[in-house]
Amino acid sequence: MKTADLIDNHAKDLSLIYLPFQMLGKVTSMAGPVQTIKCFEDNTVVRAQLEQSGEGRILVVDGGGSTRIALLGDMLAALAIKNGWTGIVLNAAIRDSAEIAHLQIMVCALATSPVKSAKEGWGKVGETIHIGGTTIAPGDWLYADADGVLVSRRELTI
Repeated sequence: MKTADLIDNHAKDLSLIYLPFQMLGKVTSMAGPVQTIKCFEDNTVVRAQLEQSGEGRILVVDGGGSTRIALLGDMLAALAIKNGWTGIVLNAAIRDSAEIAHLQIMVCALATSPVKSAKEGWGKVGETIHIGGTTIAPGDWLYADADGVLVSRRELTI
């Protein structure tokens, strides 16, 4: 489902996550219900969430906009695929970008960094988060493609 078509038909129901995302992975678009995480430079809760069944959801991580530390690498992206996550959106950096580019998933991230994250367990799952001028809650719907990332309170069709 193209984000441009969604905006044309449902502009009042959609919010644009206004961030300069890099889109990685072989999957070029995604749509699905959201699960949220709020953390900063520590990916412990990201791993814990991706170890669970994704059931077609999209993991949206508010990493505080940090591009200093990577919150996701190729091993966690592969874990997401294995456990049925549709994709991942990070207000943060990733690493192993060349490897992620060849995986069957869509990952949207702010930047890359080779530095791995802390492992102290900081973070919360299921919080309402605010990134790129948009409020996102668990259960909202996210739509993404090369043109951008959109959020709606409900599932939309064209």
